[in-house]
Formats: sequence, C-alpha cells, structure tokens
Amino acid sequence: MKMSKIGFVGFGEINTPVDVVIRKCAAAAAALEGEGLELVKAYPVADDPEEKQIGEALATLDSEHIDALVLCVAGWIPTHAVIKITEHYRRLPMVLWGLCGWYEGDRLVTTADQAGTAGLRATFEGLGYRFRYVYDIIGKKTRSAEVASFCRAAVAAGELISEKVGMAGYRDMNLYSTLYDGVSLKKQTGVEIETFELLELEERYRALDAAEIDAVVENRIKKWHFLKPANPETMRKAAGYYLAAASIAQKRGYHSISLKDVDGMKKLCGFPPAPIFMLLSEDGYTTIPENDSLGAVTQLMMHKLTGQLAGYLEFYEFFEHSVLAGVPDFVAADMVDGDTYTVLPAAFGLLSEGILNVSKVKTGTLTMSRLVYSNGKYVMHMLLGEGKNPPKWEECGWAQPAPQLSALEIGLSDVPNFADHVACQHYIITFGDNRAAIRDLCRILGIDVLEM
Repeated sequence: MKMSKIGFVGFGEINTPVDVVIRKCAAAAAALEGEGLELVKAYPVADDPEEKQIGEALATLDSEHIDALVLCVAGWIPTHAVIKITEHYRRLPMVLWGLCGWYEGDRLVTTADQAGTAGLRATFEGLGYRFRYVYDIIGKKTRSAEVASFCRAAVAAGELISEKVGMAGYRDMNLYSTLYDGVSLKKQTGVEIETFELLELEERYRALDAAEIDAVVENRIKKWHFLKPANPETMRKAAGYYLAAASIAQKRGYHSISLKDVDGMKKLCGFPPAPIFMLLSEDGYTTIPENDSLGAVTQLMMHKLTGQLAGYLEFYEFFEHSVLAGVPDFVAADMVDGDTYTVLPAAFGLLSEGILNVSKVKTGTLTMSRLVYSNGKYVMHMLLGEGKNPPKWEECGWAQPAPQLSALEIGLSDVPNFADHVACQHYIITFGDNRAAIRDLCRILGIDVLEM
C-alpha cells in the first residue's frame, strides 16, 4: 500500500535544553520512519516570543501535501504554541504523542512531556479535532507503532473520499440487509455507490470480439485447477462477462464491484457470476455478490487498511463455540490457500451450471467486520476469530455429488453475543488481528465500533 506523507512537528519549551529536544524528536521521527512512514519534519518548535520557529514549521508543512499530523511533545510546551500550528490543519487527523524521560543511574530525568500533553488533550477535544492521544512510558518500548497505525488509517480515510463502488442493478432478492442510504454513506465514509444497468453489461458483452474472449479463456481461466472439465461455452461466457464488467470499471474508476446476482445474472442472463468475480479479484478489485452495498464499502475500508483484497464469508451454522462460514460461489484471490483457484462446474437447484470456486481457504487468526447502518448512525461490527478447516459438509440443493464449498469453521470467544448482534449474512474477512487499525479508521470517520 502506497504511503502518503505525514507531518511531524516536535515541541519543547524554550527553557528546555534544545539539544535534548532535538535528540528526542529525532529518535521519535526515526522510529516512525522505521514503521514505513514518510515524514515532513519540523523541529524543534518552542514558545519563542517572536514565534520564528512556529513560522518556520508552518512553511515546512505547507511545502508538501500531508495526510495527517503528528504533534510530538518532547517536553513541556505551552498550549498556544501547539495550537498556532494545528489551527492551520484542523481538517487533518492528528496524533498527540507525548515522549518520556529517562534514568541516569537511580535518578529519573524528565522534560515534563506529559505536562504538555495533559494540557493539550482536552483542548484538542474541545476544538473538535480528530485525534488520538499516545504517551510513552519510561523503560517501555516507544509506541511508534500505534502512532504509525493511526497515520495509516488517516491515509485510508483520505483515500476513501475518492472511491466508488460500481453496482449493477439494485436490491437483489429484495433483501433489506444489503440496502444503503447514499447521502449519509457519502457523508460518513466518503464512498460513492454508483449503479449501472445489467443491460449495459449485456450490450458490452455482445459487442466483444471473439479473440478477446478466447484470450481470457486460454491465458487465465484454463490455468485454474479444474476438478472436472468445464463446458467450453461456460468458460467463454465467464470471460466475456468479465471483460464487459472490467471495461465498465476501468472507464468509471471503480475499485469495487457488485452485481445483481440471483435476480439478475442468474435469472436474466442465465449465468452464475462466480467466475466473473474470480477474474476481477485476480485483477485487484474487491468484489461481493448480491448488491451488498455496505459489504462492498467494508471491503474497501479493509483493503485500504490492510492491503488485502478482503473477501466475504456467509454464515451457514452456529455452533456452541464456533460458526460455519462459507460461500456458495467464490472467494477472493487473497483468501485462497494455494497458488490458484480450485474450481468445479456445478449447478444449484433450477439455475444454470456455472464454474464454482471450491478453493481451500486460508486458516489462522482473522478479523471479521461489517459496516452497519442502524437507528440513524453507522456502526462497525468487529470481532476476532480463529479459522480452521471445516468438517465435510454440503449445502442442500447442489447437484450430487454436492461440492465441498469454500468455508472455514471460525472459533469465536462468545457465539451467543455475536448471534445477538449479527447484522447481515455477509461479514468481511481479513487475516490477522486488524482490530487496532479498524478502531483508528472508525475514530477518524466518526463511526462507532461494536466489538463482540
């Protein structure tokens, strides 16, 4: 994930030895650079009567585009000296970072860093800044990783403002849990959902050159691991609809795509869209079926935070200490345990045969998340789980022998609590413990977090 530049301003009172302030600020800046941040550095800044250092810091910051601001307090600093910097950047997310003292033998030496931050925290809050307060402790590792996490979340929040989800059709299967309110969503997250018609997809599909379709079949689809041969026409339809969807996405700048699945692609076009999503995922798009609007936005948020092409899983069974979460059609490329998709031509109920993704899913620690709109406000549902290979199972209705659908059995700390708050059949999966990053992003966006 490309990192933008972060403003770093280091403060220390005019009577504090300047070499100490510089040394402490330089070490803090180096720690952040070690976390992968690119900094625009301005220090030392003191409360000098002429405000020369304040002016120099502002000139340095104004020379670059920055996405967040780190206020590094290396010693006591009067509140006004900091505010004269921050008032120019009140739109930006900020970190108020208090450094700490040190020991010389059995003697603690302090520059009263937390006197400075303690005077600023409530002031920042009163001014309505979007910020996080972090303080170091003598003898403990510096909390630069937490500062960097918040800065990366700030970059993600800034990038969401220009993001668009492309959604073909509207409200698949008349579901309520996939609906959205466009104005409030744009206001809260910055993300725009644009709809386009399945008719446009079909028109672009019919206008394709046969050679374009054949190239995708030969160079990409046939490289998947097929458990049994697929109908050549099915592979050509997959390639053609993928090319049509990708051309729309490229033209309009979509990084996320959803299609009207059951009531659209399957019933109107006669083609289950799983392989379309698989190809789009290989290209780097986040994808989710059934016009799941807030699921798509959650995917974008997780992708910006983690770099993963966050996929989705759907709940099939709740057990005492775990849930069975699978997919009836496809998993994102980043979720696959292996070098390529494992696929199986199969049919479900009265629907036409398609190419079903039955790939094994990665196991291990994972984070489940879901953006929810409830009672006039947005909430991020979030919980940690442990994914393991599921037992042998099948969904009733698949042509026999029923396929072993891609799935995980996910161990949870409190299944009843999750069940009492579950907000949709789709939750977004990222691997690893990403809760701290999600908290940071939601803090910046003003979204409440419900941890389960």
